[in-house]
Amino acid sequence: LGGATAGRAVFRGRGGERCWVRNSGALAVVEGVGDHGCEYMTGGTVVVLGPTGRNFAAGMSGGVAYLLDMNIGRVNQEMVDLDPLDDDDRAALADAVARHHAETGSTVAYALLADWDTAVDRFSKVMPKDFKRVLNAQAEAERDGRDVNEAIMEAAHG
Repeated sequence: LGGATAGRAVFRGRGGERCWVRNSGALAVVEGVGDHGCEYMTGGTVVVLGPTGRNFAAGMSGGVAYLLDMNIGRVNQEMVDLDPLDDDDRAALADAVARHHAETGSTVAYALLADWDTAVDRFSKVMPKDFKRVLNAQAEAERDGRDVNEAIMEAAHG
C-alpha cells in the first residue's frame, strides 16, 4: 500500500519492512510490521495487531496508527505523540478488528474480540503532532462558527 490514497486492506500475518510507507488515505489492518512501518505516512489509518520493528512512524505527518501492546522504544517520536484512545477510537478499532476477523479468519482478531473490553485498553494511538494541531483547529472553528479554512491555515503555519 505504498502511496495508497483510498481503500481498505486486511492482512492475516505480518507485513514486511516499510509497511504502509506514504499511505495517504487507506485503512489497513495487519498482524505485525517490520522496521520503518508507517514511514512518511500522510493520511489514512493503520491498525497493527502485533509487533512492530524499529523506527515506526518516522516522518509520519498525517493519519493515525493504532498499535497493540506498543513497544515505545520502537516508535520514532520525533513527529508523533502517543495519545490515549477516545470513544471514537475505540469504536473505529472495534469495527476494524471485527472486519479483519470476518474477512481473514484471523485467530489474533478472534482472541481480541473474545475479550474486547480488556483488549482495547492494550492499544496505543500514534498521532502526528502537526496533524493533530490542524484537526483541533478545524474542530474549534466549526464549533465557534469561524472560517474553517482560515483556522486550518493558521494552525498549519503554527
